[in-house]
Amino acid sequence: MSKKTLSLYTCQQCGAQYPRWGGQCTECHAWNTLVEESLEISPHGLEPLIKNKKVAELSLVSLDGDFAIPPRKLSHVQEFDRVCGGGLVPGSALLVGGTPGIGKSTLLLQIMANLSKNYSCLYVSGEEGIEQVSLRAKRLQVSKSNLYLASSTNLTSILQTLQQKEAPEIVVIDSIQTMYLESLGSTPGSVGQVRSCAHELIRIAKKKNCIIILVGHVTKDGTIAGPKVLEHMVDTVLYVEGDQNHQFRILRAVKNRFGPTDEIGVFEMREEGLMEVKNPSAVFLENRQPDAKGSAVFAGIEGTRPVLMEIQSLVAASPFAAPKRTTLGWDAGRLSMIIAVLETRFGVSFVGKDVYLNIAGGLKVTEPAADLAVAASLLSSLMDQPLPENTVIFGEIGLSGEVRAVSQMQARLKEAKKLGFSAAFIPKNTKKDERSSSGLHETQLQSLTSLV
Repeated sequence: MSKKTLSLYTCQQCGAQYPRWGGQCTECHAWNTLVEESLEISPHGLEPLIKNKKVAELSLVSLDGDFAIPPRKLSHVQEFDRVCGGGLVPGSALLVGGTPGIGKSTLLLQIMANLSKNYSCLYVSGEEGIEQVSLRAKRLQVSKSNLYLASSTNLTSILQTLQQKEAPEIVVIDSIQTMYLESLGSTPGSVGQVRSCAHELIRIAKKKNCIIILVGHVTKDGTIAGPKVLEHMVDTVLYVEGDQNHQFRILRAVKNRFGPTDEIGVFEMREEGLMEVKNPSAVFLENRQPDAKGSAVFAGIEGTRPVLMEIQSLVAASPFAAPKRTTLGWDAGRLSMIIAVLETRFGVSFVGKDVYLNIAGGLKVTEPAADLAVAASLLSSLMDQPLPENTVIFGEIGLSGEVRAVSQMQARLKEAKKLGFSAAFIPKNTKKDERSSSGLHETQLQSLTSLV
């Protein structure tokens, strides 16, 4: 029975489909994102796929059943294993994203070389030839490992390899946007291809109980290219962050079904590859000048780990009618809120002043606990006076100028004490059972009045 071909136009941003081409997608309102895709359908539509087809019944088990939980596979790279929640889980799928040139392929090649000491591993590159990958392996000094390499973009041949009896236990696909299924008429990287290829790879991971690591391209907005459903399909989503002008790279977990989210691993880019940083706080504060004006040390929490980092600010006279508000590693809207609180509640004027805020080391801070450190840094720069030496600061600021309590205070103070700090500015309304005998001189703030 002959098959017919149906042409649909699929949005490359959201996956919406249309019978004809249009300049703008009506779902996500993106322009020039509709791409034609060809689908083969039966003359009887979907009816033959459902009619008279026997389907096995579900096997029901109790929630407290005795299940055999396989042990995690460790790479023995502590920063990577921590971000994954304690190692790789058999039968899981991971998605690793990051900007071009940030070090995704370098990091995964090193991780796979380490894993190949104990497990059978395969690295499939759809962007580079085997010779190029081998050259990188020699530069990273991992060419003597038991890692197998392959270069292919045909997903059918990859699936046949993974279905063999002696299939590898851990597989890297670099990248998912270069893979294609011959049964689909669309080009590699389209919404349909990315979704279908990811589905087939995840199905193999669950069936063979192997680990699939997918490398994903990112858009100019910093999100992984392709349909958003791709991030929902996988078990773990990792991002490699950092500035190419800095030597540090941050591996951050934004989704993890088997461990904490927002956990980070810190790596340093060197000539021999990415080396793990076991004490990030000491590294981030290594070049800090204690008497610098506009500099504040913030004790933050990244996942389960306390990290100390330097917040720098510069308040300068502006030659323009509309002063600049520039931030690196911090939300610009939150900076505007803190400036508004200082001006409205405490009479600190930033009129005619440009404000520049930077998180040293290329880090990105999102937690509100950094509000107090940002305010202290701004006041230090505005008044041209350094903050007290060997002091850490953390606390959330409300719109009325109050300083609110934050979580995991003991872990923050313990990390500060370990690095030689002797004082801390902390919220006053912290619960008594969360107080700690850290040995630091604690200045408890109920509002910004004491600080101003």
